[in-house]
Amino acid sequence: MKEKKTAIAEQDLLSRMQRWARSYGFQALGVSGIDLSEAERHLQDWLAKGFHGEMSFMEKHGSKRTHPEQLIDGTLRVISVRMDYWPGEAAEPWKVMADGEKAFISRYALGRDYHKLMRKRLAKLAAKIEREIGPMGYRVFTDSAPVMEKAIAEKAGIGWIGKHSNVLNRDHGSYFFLGEIYTDLPLPLTDSTTAHCGSCTACPDVCPTQAIVAPYQVDARRCISYLTIELRGSIPEEFRPLMGNRIYGCDDCQLICPWNKYAQSTVEPDYLPREGLDAPQLVDLFNWTEQDFLQKLEGSPIRRIGYECWLRNIAVALGNADSSTAVVTALKQKQAHESSLVREHVNWALAQHGLS
Repeated sequence: MKEKKTAIAEQDLLSRMQRWARSYGFQALGVSGIDLSEAERHLQDWLAKGFHGEMSFMEKHGSKRTHPEQLIDGTLRVISVRMDYWPGEAAEPWKVMADGEKAFISRYALGRDYHKLMRKRLAKLAAKIEREIGPMGYRVFTDSAPVMEKAIAEKAGIGWIGKHSNVLNRDHGSYFFLGEIYTDLPLPLTDSTTAHCGSCTACPDVCPTQAIVAPYQVDARRCISYLTIELRGSIPEEFRPLMGNRIYGCDDCQLICPWNKYAQSTVEPDYLPREGLDAPQLVDLFNWTEQDFLQKLEGSPIRRIGYECWLRNIAVALGNADSSTAVVTALKQKQAHESSLVREHVNWALAQHGLS
């Protein structure tokens, strides 16, 4: 009888926490333990193959990434939350990608940067839990430290890691952000879920650069998201024609996923498109000055790549666009740009139009 009462009390606590999470704008909450040994093996194999490219931060923290108690002493549990970002009112992605005059930007980056918003909400949620349950040591994270957020979310029952390496939920697809609260409270655990990718090969089949080299394995060096966001140098020429008009990120593997027919539109106004970024004209973006870039993208996640990489990415997209006076003129105006990186990609783009 005591075990039954304990189970009821634990379920009641979880239900209350999930209710509090919803009140702060999160769509789901789960609790995981800190044994990430399986994820650690996968990470070490991924790193050994060099799939992380120039993302040295993926290995610089040693075992802290896969041992929460080493990152934050005393950690016993990780609270994982999900916040939907799908901008339902945005221009249809496939149509944007099919229009060579337009630029495609990953749907998560159309509005304001999610990091600050989620971190503030997580801090409020953690404070609420502490007020209601009692004193606890904790720290909140939103892609802001060496945290295995996908593996943690999978253990906490938020979803399963799909063949494209994103977390999937049967009822909500994959268009959501993740956040974590490391805590020293021995909270009851939520059940993990089973994987439901089955024999589907939609995501590896659609990947423009064949970056999904095997189920559940992504070679970041081939991934357009890596090439346009993480890479700071020259984009390998072999991938440039395959990038199309994708200038910041790539959503193909999510857009094609059958589970995303269940994706829920965001309720956060901050995640809705700004500056017409859901279907902007390539030439217009390429003509932005650095001041335009900084002002128009203030508070946007796109700003982190910097103006130089912004022009680099757009130059590649203009090289892939249909030839026109507007495209050629825009490229020629940047031929003498002070950045050798920009000049290189502009000259490549002009060569695609038969010019030098």
